[in-house]
Formats: sequence, C-alpha cells, structure tokens
Amino acid sequence: MGTAEDRNRLDRRLLLQAAIAIPAAGATVAATGANPAHADPPAMGRSRFDTESPRFALAVLPDTQYLFDADSSDPTPLRATFRYLVTEQKEANIAFMTHLGDVTEHGTEEEIALAADTFKQIHGKVPYSVLAGNHDIRSSTDDQRGDSAYLAAFGPERYASIPTFRGASPDGYNSYHVLHAASREWLVLALDWRLSDNGLRWAQGVLDAHPTLPAVLTTHDLAWADDEGAAQLSNNGKRLWDGLIRGNDQIFLALGGHYWPPGRTVLRNDSDNDVHVHITNYQDRYYGGAGMIRLYNFDLVRGVIDVETFSPWFLARDPADRSPLEAETIELTGPTDRFSLSIDFEERFKGFAPVPAPKPRPASSVMPRGTVAYWRFDASGTKAAGTPGAPVANGARVRDLTGNGNDLTVSRLHSSGPDALTWSDDHHPGQPAHASLRFDGGKSPDRGAILTTAPDAPVNSATFTRGYTIETHIMLPEPFDGDHSWMGILSWEGRNGDAGKTTGWSPLEPTCSLNLSPERFLQFVVYPQAQDADPTSWSHAVPVGRWMHIALVNDGRRTVMYVDGSKIARNPAQPSTGITTLGKPFVLGATQFDEKFGQGFHGWIGDTRIVNRPLPTRDFLTPFA
Repeated sequence: MGTAEDRNRLDRRLLLQAAIAIPAAGATVAATGANPAHADPPAMGRSRFDTESPRFALAVLPDTQYLFDADSSDPTPLRATFRYLVTEQKEANIAFMTHLGDVTEHGTEEEIALAADTFKQIHGKVPYSVLAGNHDIRSSTDDQRGDSAYLAAFGPERYASIPTFRGASPDGYNSYHVLHAASREWLVLALDWRLSDNGLRWAQGVLDAHPTLPAVLTTHDLAWADDEGAAQLSNNGKRLWDGLIRGNDQIFLALGGHYWPPGRTVLRNDSDNDVHVHITNYQDRYYGGAGMIRLYNFDLVRGVIDVETFSPWFLARDPADRSPLEAETIELTGPTDRFSLSIDFEERFKGFAPVPAPKPRPASSVMPRGTVAYWRFDASGTKAAGTPGAPVANGARVRDLTGNGNDLTVSRLHSSGPDALTWSDDHHPGQPAHASLRFDGGKSPDRGAILTTAPDAPVNSATFTRGYTIETHIMLPEPFDGDHSWMGILSWEGRNGDAGKTTGWSPLEPTCSLNLSPERFLQFVVYPQAQDADPTSWSHAVPVGRWMHIALVNDGRRTVMYVDGSKIARNPAQPSTGITTLGKPFVLGATQFDEKFGQGFHGWIGDTRIVNRPLPTRDFLTPFA
C-alpha cells in the first residue's frame, strides 16, 4: 500500500494533464452524435477475450469515492481490481467493465487526476465506461453543466482508442459502447448523474440508431433498497423509467449505484417484458468497499446471468495476513450480492431482435457419402404431412429419401386408435425437416404405433463393420405422465439369441436398440457382428419438453453416444464391430421383446438417418456450434 507521503510526491497538476492526454497524438475522437459514422477503431492490443463464446462477463464497479478522498486517498484496492480484470480477462472471458459513478469524493482536480492515472492500468487492456456521480461534479447540475475536471479527464477523448466506444452526447457527459460478445452485439449506455431533456433525446437517438441491440443502461442514481434488498426506483430513476427505459424494450438490465444497501427488483416494461433493476454500492463497507467488483456472468447456453461480488484486493492476500475485517469482506454472498437471473435470451429479445428460424434444408444437402437411409416426415417423405394432429393411417409409407429402398410402413400396436400416431409440425430447431411424428404409446394397456421396413429392405441385413452413425431427434412430453419405463425408440427386430450371442441378460433382447430407462436415461445396446458382447451406452437423465438430437457413432471398434452434440460419459470400452442385424426389419417407435411389441414410444420423433461410417460431430444432421 502506498503511503500518503508517496502519493503526495505526485505533481497533481501534471497528473491531470497526463490523464487528459491519454489518446495518442493524432487520434480522432469518436463522433458525438447518436449514429456516428466512424472508422474502424484503433486496436487495443492483443485481446484475450473470446467474442464467440456463449459465456462472457460484464464487470460492474460501483462508487470508489472513498478511495479518492483528498489527502486520505488510497487507490491501492482499485489497482488490485484492475490487475484482476486484466489478468483474469481470458479465464473469466471479461468483455467490458462499467463504473457506476462517484469515482471521487469531492471531484477536485487532484482527486480526479489520481483516479484518471489509476485507470491507466486498465486502459488499452479491458474496454470500459465511466459516468459522473454527484460527487464528481456539482451535484445541483445536469449534463448541460459545461466544463469540469471530471469531463477533462473522463470525457469522450479518453475513450477514443477503446474499440467499443461509439460516441458521446454533445455535452460529453453521456456515452455509449457496443461490445461484441457471445456472437452478437450488445449496447451499453453510460448516463450522467442527472440526464437533461437533451440527454434523454440523445439516449433515445442512440437506441433508435441501434434498434436490434440488447441494451444495458448504467447510471448513478436509479433505485434504492430497504434492508432486505427490495429495490424501488428513486425519483430520478422514475424519470429515467418513464422517459427512456419502459418504452424501449431493448433495455433489459439497468444498473445504478449511489445508494446502499444493494438491492434489486424486476419491473415490467411497456412490451410486458422484464427489466432487471439493480443497485450496486459498497462504499459503506470496510475500506470504502475496497475496490469491490461485481461480475455479471452471462451464459447464453443455460439462459442465466450468474452474479458474484468480491474484492480482488483481499482475495490476492495471503490468508494468514488477512485481518478479520478483510477476511469477512473478500466475497459477499447474500441474496443481493450473489444470485442468478434466469433469462431466456432469445425469447426476451425476440420483440426487437428476433432470431430468424432456419429454413428447411433439402434432403440432398444432408445425405453424405455412405448414407444408407434417411427418413423425414414433411411432405418430401410423408404423404400424410400437412395437417397438425391428423392421424397417420396404418399402411402409410414414409419414403427413404436416399432411394435405397428402406421405406417405412405405419402400423399400430395392439388395439391402438387413430391418435396413437399423428403428424406434427413441431421439430428440433436445427432439424433439416420442419416436421415430426407424435407417438402416443404407453402401458396399461400396451399401446402405440411403429414404422417398419419391408422384409427385403437393404438396411435389414447391413452389418456396418467399418462403422456407422445412427441419428434421430426426439422430444418427451412435459409433463411426462404415466409409466413409460423401458420405452423403445428404435431397433432391429433380430434377437441376440438367434445370433448365438450368450452374453446378454436375455436371448430375446434385440440385437440393436435405443431405449429409455425408468430414470429417463437413454440406453443404446448393440450386439456386434464380430464379438459375443453387448456393449451399452448410458446417457444422463434427459429432459422433457425439449427437443434432443441423439447420435450413436461407431468407428469400427467402439461406440459413442452424443446428446445434442455432446459426448456422454458412460460409453463402453468393450470392442464393438458392426451390428448383428440378422436380416430383420428396422423399427422406429418401439422395441420388440417376448415375440411381441409391448408399449410404443411416447413423444415426438423427427428426422432419422443411418450412415455406414462414423461421422464427425460437425456433420451431424443438426449442426452444433
């Protein structure tokens, strides 16, 4: 920690001048209008941030004013925070940092200069925004206040070399950034302590110029919270809500400081969508908050934002050297400091940035070399296609689109009625055909429907000794009511006992089948052509109410199951060469035991394909990033 004497050695006037002069000589400042025409921004050096990963972090830095307080200033904690953001940028995939205002206590040239010099540690390494709090400028003024020490150090010129910076309001006190993260662009609005009518119009112009970008609004005074962390808008927050936030569906997250304790609430905007409103401020904590940082960890795969709050300064210390107050302030874990927000990003953003649904892909584009059979349930493969909910009649045919002669014929099990098999336009989002079949199989009594190849179909006697890929798409209903344990999905009718196999639990077990266990684990069991064995893959408990892509890939030696492009854990190490098909029909929709089919599949089945070689995941029917 630097002493007061060390800090006093600094020539504060020169420091201020250095802070103002951060842009390189000849650098141009980004346009100040709402829709600037700007050249490619200068490079910030070699970034360690992965712009395409579906997971990234937004760092939020609240009031640091007590670290820049006249002759008691101590920027050491903030330097530790900046060092953490720089060194951990790659590991945490930190895309951006935003300060929520009250950088300093009095807004003097000396305080501002020391703060501006401290920010040099992050400049050129992690992009960031800063906004004025009431302690940084004359609090009785709005963004039309004119010149100030704050504006000289933290105005638009400071950000000219930051590639995310796209412009500032004409007064210089409001700015916006566009960052590329998770394969899309995001807008960050950094708004003054008090936004004037001109400032509101400028901010609206920024949103109007970027109508498809999800936006995070940051400002100093937005909301306050009670001791339980329940937040409500402040008077200024109400003005921002009525004048900007509620009418712009793009703004899904609004962040403010100024008040303590921290808190949060969820408001509904004019589009009837959630806006998460948060207060972040730790200046009342030990050592003025000790440079406490909050990370908003976006995860677009899980549909959540995981929030955590901690002090890198204390975190970096040897545990044996931490004082009691340091030890208890390393990380804050209460419900307003560590929590998760569940956000279906595609659903939340669809009103202003809908994701175009992928178009159906022609069969010819998804039949690579070695495709033995390909079945789909749109009009190209199924004559019954066209009316959702319409029964698919017994005897209806589903064409094998390879032309290899592996057509499927529909029949019902036992005395099942018309609803045992119906046509549906529901489908996996990445599926080539936008159609499926809805199977209503079950037990007590056994019921269902199946699709079966003809007795002389080529796939019946294929042995696949050089490997294979079997793919299908399924969805289980939600709720998944009734007893559907050991429900069959696909199989060959041959029995392992007829093939002379002795290792199975029953000689009546099919030579190859994909099933669902009582725990909703997928089971793929195969009796190989070359071995007397029954290697079996077991998935995790699969979800209901969500489409899944399933792939079974054998390289001529071993079999691996993939669910949604992800390799499962429980794949057998046993050798497995080929499939003992015995010339028996291939069946979709059930598994045959004891000389008969019991219950049929319960759920949806979409595009199904068999290829006589192992395919890499990039060539699966459904593409996975």
